[in-house]
Parts: sequence; C-alpha cells; structure tokens
Amino acid sequence: MTIKLVVFVSGSGTNLQAIIDASQQGTLDAEIALVVSNRKSAYGLVRAEQAGIPTFYFPLKPYLDAGHSRTDYDHDLAERIVNMPHDLIVLAGWMHILSDVFLARFTNRVINLHPALPGAFAGTEAIQRTFEAFQRGEVETGGCMVHYVVPEIDAGPVIVQALVPIEPNDILEAFEARMHEAEHRLIVEAISTLANVPDDSHARLDR
Repeated sequence: MTIKLVVFVSGSGTNLQAIIDASQQGTLDAEIALVVSNRKSAYGLVRAEQAGIPTFYFPLKPYLDAGHSRTDYDHDLAERIVNMPHDLIVLAGWMHILSDVFLARFTNRVINLHPALPGAFAGTEAIQRTFEAFQRGEVETGGCMVHYVVPEIDAGPVIVQALVPIEPNDILEAFEARMHEAEHRLIVEAISTLANVPDDSHARLDR
C-alpha cells in the first residue's frame, strides 16, 4: 500500500530529493502529499515544486515578532497539518525543535533523520562534532539514524541506523559527503520499512 508523507525541510532538500527520486523510480511506494518549510529560501521548496508537489511555507519569525511563543507556532502548524491525509511526517533537515504541543497530535507518526548514532551528538552540527571527536580519538566511526521524534532531542526509538566510516586521512568535507550519501539511502530505507509494517502495529497505530 502506498504510504502518504508530509515532509518538513529547512534547507537544500537533498534528503527530500532522495525520497522523490525513489518514489518516481518505483523503489519506494510512497506519495508526498505536502512539503513544509519554515524558511522561504529553502531550496527544498523548489525541489518540491519541480516535482509537482504542493508546498507550504510557515515561518516562526512572525510569531516571535508578535510576542507569541514557539508552542503557539507548533500548535498552529499542527492545526494546518492534522486534517491532511498522511501516514508519516518526515523531518528531513527540519531545523526547528517540535514541542509536545505538536508531537502529541501525531503520536508515532513523526520521524527524523539525524547524522549521528543513537546516544551520540544530539542536536546541531553533529557531523562536525563527530569528525572532531574522531580526531581526538574519542570515537571510531560516524553514523546516522532515523528515529521516532519525542520531546527530547534525537532520543526517540530508532527505526534504522547505519555506520558511516571515517578514514584516517579524511578531511571534514569528505566525511560529510559520505554521510549525506548514507542519509539518502537510510531515509528511503526507513520509510520503506514503515510502509511494510502491518496497520495494527506500532508505526501505524494512531493513524
């Protein structure tokens, strides 16, 4: 059965493009119903428009300028998404921490791609922090994961993960490129995995 997605992006949208490509090539049975961005300049919006996918720009700044809170923003964002038919919300480079005000409306339906292994380097700049830790001898490898989103940053149950090696003579840019290649594969794998979970199981429990 085709899995319906809402994809959130804040930047260039290369992971979104991996989902679009896999869907168009028939290697992923998925339909992207909407692409959401909190940044007007996000190239992910262009990628979506080029693929004929509806887009929705919803910035935080007007809320803050008007004296409203981030949870007000999350509440209103949820209101705009909740009635749209979807199975999963995919955070693919979404640079905004979603509060429980949002997550409580979509239990077990929000997943996130993070460029670090479980329990390591939560939050921003994870690729650079992993690389620097490798140089200090604190880690032996890098990795990435797709996990369910919970209020604690990058701490939800892991769906899939992959090791991303760091070579002894690597520069940051080489490791970063290797990480992005792994991310593109992993996000498609995660969605495919959840698409094949029976409807009465955990991932589709609250649909």
